[in-house]
Amino acid sequence: MKKSLVYLQSGGPTSVINSSLYGVVIEARKHQDRIDRVYGAHFGVEGLLNGDLIDLTDVPEEELELLKQTPGAALGSSRHKLGPGDKSNVLAFCESRNIGYILVNGGNDSMDTCHRLGRFSESRGSDIRVIGVPKTMDNDLVEIDHTPGFGSAAKQIINSVQSIIIDGMAYTKGKVVLIEVMGRETGWVAAVPDLLEEPFRPDLFYFPEIGFDYEECKEAIQKIYKEKKRCFVMVGEGIPFERKNSTKDDGFGHRPLDGVSPMLAERLSADTGLDIRWISLSIPTRCSPTLIAGNDQKEAIEVGKEAVKAALAGETWKMVSIRVDSRDPYKVSYPLVDAEKVANGVKPIPPEFLCDHTRMSDAFREYLRPLVAGQTEPIKEKDGIALSFKR
Repeated sequence: MKKSLVYLQSGGPTSVINSSLYGVVIEARKHQDRIDRVYGAHFGVEGLLNGDLIDLTDVPEEELELLKQTPGAALGSSRHKLGPGDKSNVLAFCESRNIGYILVNGGNDSMDTCHRLGRFSESRGSDIRVIGVPKTMDNDLVEIDHTPGFGSAAKQIINSVQSIIIDGMAYTKGKVVLIEVMGRETGWVAAVPDLLEEPFRPDLFYFPEIGFDYEECKEAIQKIYKEKKRCFVMVGEGIPFERKNSTKDDGFGHRPLDGVSPMLAERLSADTGLDIRWISLSIPTRCSPTLIAGNDQKEAIEVGKEAVKAALAGETWKMVSIRVDSRDPYKVSYPLVDAEKVANGVKPIPPEFLCDHTRMSDAFREYLRPLVAGQTEPIKEKDGIALSFKR
């Protein structure tokens, strides 16, 4: 008996989140003997709870292609944590719609959802299969070499930081520029501009794995500014520094971490008398389609395809991982790992990638280069505006 498939997008978008959706739909169409309809859940797991589905089964190929250049989460995302009774409601809804496969796209919290739904379905004797599709620009998932979304975010940030630094070198006397990036409790994203060559690279790096001491930071900035008449500082949003933020924790208990740069700039300005500017490279760097890394998009599509194959093979509460089998030439494979091991875990930058506040190791640069490499097809546009998939 044929079963339908439903796909969920969860958490924060990336530049290639919709490429994984593209991979799922393309692969599902190869198995029409076993897959009836292909649905997207509107606003993630909330779509299953509210009975709100988007039918993707007969979307024309040319429209599907636009998913690869569409920013944000094309289906709508969610940070809803499954509460008491939610799993039963999701299972009942899926059974009522003849859905036999649930694919959950997201990060560590989403893999918690994948694990909970898969184990619950199994405990109830249901044949519904639940597979995780990895995604996060933060690159902080365990059981995976790197996450889809990280390479493109890194490429966006590397080029944006280079532009900021070149612009800041236009005058004999420049400014101190704090460049804040996302990444939560890890510094993967903040470290990527280390790939830039002199003189177009930041002077200092601060992120959770190498710690933050305000007095040390202040003295380092003053020393560099005295020598160069300018200073560029990468700041990971998760550094331990007081900030003002009125946003409440999300459903998974995560506190918001943005907003460190204005607080830090204010204090540094008062203590040093230097002209300090802060820039937050936030949403555009995580979801813009303009500088998608070719390898990143390819892998995002492949993890979507592999998720469909895994579900059809009878696997459940597993996540499709990425393993690098060779870096020269670059080659990857897509093993399955238990979603339970990924759920709510955090992967920091390993010690062998760290040096000090001025640079990363050669091993880090070797790790990063293939992830940001490659180009994608030219953006399809009309009247100068990039075309996007419309649900």
